[in-house]
Parts: sequence; C-alpha cells; structure tokens
Amino acid sequence: MDIQLDTNQKKALTDSLQAYLQDELDVELGQFDSEFLVDFVSKKFGAVYYNKGIEDAQKVMERKMLDIADELYEIEQIVEI
Repeated sequence: MDIQLDTNQKKALTDSLQAYLQDELDVELGQFDSEFLVDFVSKKFGAVYYNKGIEDAQKVMERKMLDIADELYEIEQIVEI
C-alpha cells in the first residue's frame, strides 16, 4: 500500500526537506530531486509510520471499549428472582 499525498502535502514536505538540507547540511536540492526523495521516503518508510498510527489508534479504541464496558457494568441492574 502506497501512501498517497495530495499536491499541497507533497509540496509542504518537499519545501521542508529542501529547507532542512540547506539549513542543517548546507546541501542545495532542486525541486525535482526533493520530490523524488519525498517519494522514495514515502514508499520506503511510509508504511512504518502508517502502521504505527494504526497501532496507536487501536490502543485508544481498546481503552475506550474498556471504559464503555465499565460504564455498562455500573448501570447494570441487579435482578432478584
């Protein structure tokens, strides 16, 4: 599964990458090369970050489900027969 970036996201990442390389490493990277690098990083590492996001979301959902189970237990009525 490839991470799909819209035009604005890709431009923001490209601009940020160019600025970082210039400021921190004194490397000037052209627009084409920086877009290529963003595509490469997205393809190679994007799934790692995507999966981490899924894992984090799953943990949140598990906590919420436990909260719901606790709340349901609290409103459960005692039945005496």
